[in-house]
Amino acid sequence: MKLNIPTNATWKQNGVTIAGGHGQGDATNQPCTPHGLFVDDDQTVVIADYGNHRIMQWKNGDTTNGQRVAGDKDEGNGLHQLGYPTDVLIDKETDSLIICDRGNQRVVRWPRRSGTTQGEILIDNIECYGLAMDEQRHLYVSDYRKHEVRRYQLGEKNDTLVAGGNDEGGGPNQLDEPGYLFVDRQQNVYVSDHWNRRVMKWPKGAKEGIVVAGDNDQRSAPTQLSFPNGIFVDTLGTLYVADSRSDRVMRWTQGAKDGTVIVGGNGRGEEANQLSNPDGLSFDRHGNLYVADCGNNRVQRFSIE
Repeated sequence: MKLNIPTNATWKQNGVTIAGGHGQGDATNQPCTPHGLFVDDDQTVVIADYGNHRIMQWKNGDTTNGQRVAGDKDEGNGLHQLGYPTDVLIDKETDSLIICDRGNQRVVRWPRRSGTTQGEILIDNIECYGLAMDEQRHLYVSDYRKHEVRRYQLGEKNDTLVAGGNDEGGGPNQLDEPGYLFVDRQQNVYVSDHWNRRVMKWPKGAKEGIVVAGDNDQRSAPTQLSFPNGIFVDTLGTLYVADSRSDRVMRWTQGAKDGTVIVGGNGRGEEANQLSNPDGLSFDRHGNLYVADCGNNRVQRFSIE
């Protein structure tokens, strides 16, 4: 999504629960430890319901119940099942979901048409965590065991290393259990480098990345991230990060050393202005912010002011 958000934009500090918030469970109104999410053009939100081994869809305006759109009611490795999915995106070209089926070490595609009962395997034997797709429909997948990110051409076996791949570590050419991804229009790859407590930007074709947020020290100062999860980059190059262990979402304008808190940061809790282990994040085309509030088993929307 191409989104231009003013660098001085602010969001309402009280979020509105658009999915979940009814405790932990597996009912259609109970996402369990939600992870990655994707917001469609019509503000439909698709959520990787990690603890329930399913993908849930919540239509704009219907905050009562979601709809299961992928996965069976039980964990498993059949084509009709998922296991601890961590990320999901919508491929508009094929009107399908692409899912990081982490527990089954595979990436699967699941058609969105009604009545679909199973998916197909796109990539197998990969310890995947995060997904992204560029405008040329290349698929990017992070492998948290190999500490690398690879780019795939859908339908072809060839893949290209685009970040990491030099063993686990904190050097400029290394990653340590990479998580979520974002790819911009220039095919720069942004990576949540979990255990290095930083976000890296790898320009197209580069052998090393650039630290664009965090400084490898787990504290809550403006320069620091305690455990970065979901990321988003707008057309101005502004980076947004879910800083999970500090229970906040931060913004880094391009080239800035310090980030600013845009929502959360009010201690861990379940109030409207609090978060608990925020995980995936995204925006809709109006600039409203969506956060998978993992520890509270809900998804929050923060309206842009």
